[in-house]
Amino acid sequence: MSKNQNKNEAITDMNKDFTQWYTDVVKKAELIDYSPVRGCVVLRPYGYGIWELIQKQLDTMFKETGHENVYMPMFIPKSLLQKEADHVEGFAPEVLTITKAGEEDLADPLCIRPTSEVLFCEHFKDAIQSYRDLPKLYNQWCSVVRWEKTTRPFLRTTEFLWQEGHTAHATEEEARLEAKNMLEVYKDFFENVLAIPVIRGLKSEKEKFAGAVETYTIESMMHDGKALQSGTSHYLGNGFAKAFDITFTDKENKLTHVHQTSWGVSTRMIGGLIMVHGDNNGLILPPKIAPTQVIIIPIAQNKEGVINAANSLYEKLKKDFRIKLDTTDKTPGFKFSEYEMKGVPLRLELGPKDIEAGQAVLARRDNGEKKIVSLENIEKEIAKILEEIQKSLYEKAKEAKEAKTYKINTMNEFAETITNKQGFIKAMWCESGECEEKIKKDFGATIRCLPYEQEIISETCICCNSKASKQVIFAKAY
Repeated sequence: MSKNQNKNEAITDMNKDFTQWYTDVVKKAELIDYSPVRGCVVLRPYGYGIWELIQKQLDTMFKETGHENVYMPMFIPKSLLQKEADHVEGFAPEVLTITKAGEEDLADPLCIRPTSEVLFCEHFKDAIQSYRDLPKLYNQWCSVVRWEKTTRPFLRTTEFLWQEGHTAHATEEEARLEAKNMLEVYKDFFENVLAIPVIRGLKSEKEKFAGAVETYTIESMMHDGKALQSGTSHYLGNGFAKAFDITFTDKENKLTHVHQTSWGVSTRMIGGLIMVHGDNNGLILPPKIAPTQVIIIPIAQNKEGVINAANSLYEKLKKDFRIKLDTTDKTPGFKFSEYEMKGVPLRLELGPKDIEAGQAVLARRDNGEKKIVSLENIEKEIAKILEEIQKSLYEKAKEAKEAKTYKINTMNEFAETITNKQGFIKAMWCESGECEEKIKKDFGATIRCLPYEQEIISETCICCNSKASKQVIFAKAY
């Protein structure tokens, strides 16, 4: 069997084995390859191309809100990491430590960053002296390393790419506003660019970031009903500032500690894209994030004039769209399947009869619809269809999320729903860690968040029946 034939084989049915379907897609869509390093993957050009578009668009949004990019070292002295006790405790099982340099034992071992709070704190300690130095609005694009027990491409890997924002402010009010505002940036990006609807909310005490006062989150639902924590933003208070002695002189000439935030999203967004929009033919990418928005497939390309016409059309369209022309000797049918697998939003077919009639055929990846369009107005038609695909993917994902969201009043209903239906469960909670832990232990479901938009479903806790005023979202999660 040839490599081409193998690549074009059908993938596992997503409704029979979602985990294997996901693995099939990331490999067959040529997003990643496995590496010889435990838990690490190779991001292939197509997978990295998606990340580049994510990075480019998010970076623009960050800079529009006044943030600047910096870069911190990837190594953290172990003695420095231990200065913030809660932070160390939260990351201890995942931290990789270097104890030797060549044959020499290091007096102070180096930790490979699981996140960079402590390095930013050390920098802030020297860079901030006066209220005039505030706020510091920094962001870093980098990779981090966490020694995960189980890994899966994009969703959880030993090393992964991300951005981490770190800011310092004069007041608690400013810092809290920053943390909430950055969550809104994430929400806008997910919904308007990735076409993934999210729920915004506050993490419970058990689920919040190590060392944070409060953690805000956006949660999205995958095709199988599981949740994906898609982005978090943390109000850190002044705990890190006290541990690292980050002080400044305020307008009254009084020495005080800064208030800090941190926030981040990672390549797990790509995993979310796959699991929200994909189908049994592979990946489906929203046009705003697709490395190739339009693929031109010449039909009967060996006939005179077809390749020249396809090239002319490519040159005409490339200034407005991310477009590719495939003139390889693979059959049109194989090419159709290949670009379906890669989730290219729009396929443009051009053959001898089309050229003669001054037209082309446009085929949508999201719903398979075909449309014959005039070459004279093709730019406007493509732009219109890409916009329709973007909106349609969001609406479809929103409908799927709403269809798998349940309001539950009793534990019997909860058990039946979480076991047999899979999805988001809205329920009331008494805010006790015991009830939260019991549900996690009994059903494998966690509190994803206390949503911003609260509903009073009942007056009692789903678990213990005591008085409750907070509504939460329970779900199983990746």
